[in-house]
Amino acid sequence: MKSLTRYMIVFVFVAAMIGCAGSKSQRSTGEYIDDATITTKIKSAFASDPVVDALDIKVKTFRGNVQLSGFADTSEQAARAEEIAEGVEGVESVENDVVVK
Repeated sequence: MKSLTRYMIVFVFVAAMIGCAGSKSQRSTGEYIDDATITTKIKSAFASDPVVDALDIKVKTFRGNVQLSGFADTSEQAARAEEIAEGVEGVESVENDVVVK
């Protein structure tokens, strides 16, 4: 009986440790705040830029990697949006999925 109890205690302990393990898709609170800050800075820069239509381009950030999506009237607008995003502090990479109308 003592042997069974020990195994049960070990099993519960191992199960609890597995439950505490993080995954690559989860962000810490700090990473989430950093990503939100990057997204806000990019959107703000879009709004103040005369070339980029800020309302037509969506910005998503995950661990410093930025994805731009949406629509642009010209290829110059899409390229300018990417240039702006790359210039924001904390950006690791930019994936430009903006489609030219």
